[in-house]
Amino acid sequence: MAEKDPVSRFLEWYDEAKRREPDVPNAMALATTDAGGAPSLRMVLLKDVDQRGFVFYTNLESRKGLELAIGGKAALLFHWKSLHRQVRVEGPAEPVTEAEADAYFATRDRGAQIGAWASDQSRVMEGRLDLEKRVAKFAAKFGFGTVPRPPFWSGYRIVPERIEFWSEGKFRLHEREAFTRNGEAWRMDRLYP
Repeated sequence: MAEKDPVSRFLEWYDEAKRREPDVPNAMALATTDAGGAPSLRMVLLKDVDQRGFVFYTNLESRKGLELAIGGKAALLFHWKSLHRQVRVEGPAEPVTEAEADAYFATRDRGAQIGAWASDQSRVMEGRLDLEKRVAKFAAKFGFGTVPRPPFWSGYRIVPERIEFWSEGKFRLHEREAFTRNGEAWRMDRLYP
């Protein structure tokens, strides 16, 4: 399997995780840094992956959105406990196209669409009632019509420069293979566990 490009290998592992991982196989930890280099980490959901990169969606004015706009790089971690595997991805973050964001937003449940408008993600709120009022406000605003994508809501694609595959081994002698992008090609190195 080492001869394959890492994105194809990821897709094989991800397909297996979708079949066998009992809880949210598309969950991934997203690490960013602020302007001072302080790290920040949270869970997000993978919504698309191909040779161009790994895509997730968010409020662009959230902490992660602001940090990606400043730093431009991110790291991802997929951990599939039941499969005894994890995958790490590192690289620059680039915005998805408006067409991609619109297309994905249109597939979201109506409640999630209204929630995207209602939530001032990552900002302080007085109480839950504030959020509920905003949800009611936007539900009334859009009525039964189409909910457009908010201008502050879109996606990012993490363009992989490095992808590491980890498989659990007996006696903590794990398998680790790191792929590093070299132009259009990938170099693979085996790592000590």
